[in-house]
Amino acid sequence: MNEVTPPHRLSQNPIQRPSRAEAEAAVRTLLLWAGDDPDREGLVDTPARVARAYEEFFQGYADDPVEMLARSFEETDGYDEMVVLRDIRLESHCEHHMVPIIGKAHVAYLPNGRVVGISKLARVVETYAKRLQIQEKLTAQIANTIESVLQPKGVAVVIEAAHQCMTTRGIHKPGVTMVTSRMLGAFRENLSTRKEFLSMIQGSRGGGIEG
Repeated sequence: MNEVTPPHRLSQNPIQRPSRAEAEAAVRTLLLWAGDDPDREGLVDTPARVARAYEEFFQGYADDPVEMLARSFEETDGYDEMVVLRDIRLESHCEHHMVPIIGKAHVAYLPNGRVVGISKLARVVETYAKRLQIQEKLTAQIANTIESVLQPKGVAVVIEAAHQCMTTRGIHKPGVTMVTSRMLGAFRENLSTRKEFLSMIQGSRGGGIEG
């Protein structure tokens, strides 16, 4: 079998990260740009707080989703039906305006002799979400990585999310939800398989997403 380059490593160049002091200085500049005084009492510790928050918001750059899926299990007693994890809370940031994307992901795969711990599926979603994103790319990255590592009979990913780049700025349209999907293998080729997956997640959809 030819070695497959993991999707998360494609087109990535090494990034030279600035120091924490440089990051905090950048926040001070933004505070000045906003028209406030970074030395006043309420803002004096803001640069340090923002730097710490960014470490949490963008933790996904430090994690490897392929390694998360690397440990799988063969002892399934022949189980070969759909595995679905729905309503995975998703918090990301728009790469165009760096404002939150809030929603949920539904992930499914058809095992091909091996299964993976369900928490690993949620962690893959979180790892890619904790990077600067557009929803279309996020959806594809999750599905492509699961397919590449587990090599199942099929993978399905649906993401529903509200984008604050259009709810709190610009067009100012709250209550709008963006839905993206990626279907691979049996989920793309077999209509009944795809319909079964969509029916399994249908009950959780339409309940409202914070934006």
